[in-house]
Amino acid sequence: MPDFKTFEDSLHISFADQALLRQAFTHRSYLNEHREEKGGHNERLEFLGDAVLELIATRFLYDKFPGTNEGELTAYRAALVNAVTCAEVAQTISMNDYLLLSRGEAKDAGRARSILLANAFEALVGAIYLDQGYEAANAFVTEHLLPKIEEILQKKLWQDAKSTLQEKVQEHEGVTPTYKVLSESGPDHDKEFVVGVYAREGLLAQGNGKSKQDAEQSAARKAIETRGW
Repeated sequence: MPDFKTFEDSLHISFADQALLRQAFTHRSYLNEHREEKGGHNERLEFLGDAVLELIATRFLYDKFPGTNEGELTAYRAALVNAVTCAEVAQTISMNDYLLLSRGEAKDAGRARSILLANAFEALVGAIYLDQGYEAANAFVTEHLLPKIEEILQKKLWQDAKSTLQEKVQEHEGVTPTYKVLSESGPDHDKEFVVGVYAREGLLAQGNGKSKQDAEQSAARKAIETRGW
């Protein structure tokens, strides 16, 4: 059983409601195998945390970039709070060690585990907000997530990768890239899409995301990186 006290100590936070902290790490599948559990799964907390996270990121970007228009700010925010970034932060703060999953889910790795981590991170933000208020949630996100903006700007992860790839493929190969859904998995509320991007030479790259659009952007970014564009 995970020792959540160790997790709290590592982040210098302390929950008044320990059940709320545990719930943030509890996947629906875990409860299906542990009917004796009295707590709930983390999907409602994830829903709340997503909204809190977006507000915190929006205010941060609004203050940090006073001369930037709302279109670019929206792109910055999308890159800052997306599943990839949230999963990276969750890994950094060792959330993977505390996830409560079914035996089947626990075997998943790679993209599937990243989605679970991103969801748990949002749920944790929601739990902190409920337990300690907005200021505590803001402090947590400010320390662990918001610094990622520097990497996002440096690597231009906020740009529309599909538009950039289309320009490059047309320039180098004289065709327009196309996208194809290679697979989709998971329940309706938590879909995972894998999309391939193709040009004259065939498959350029494939990417994943919680929507077809996110997966297409991921595939386009990987194609750009692979080709050195």
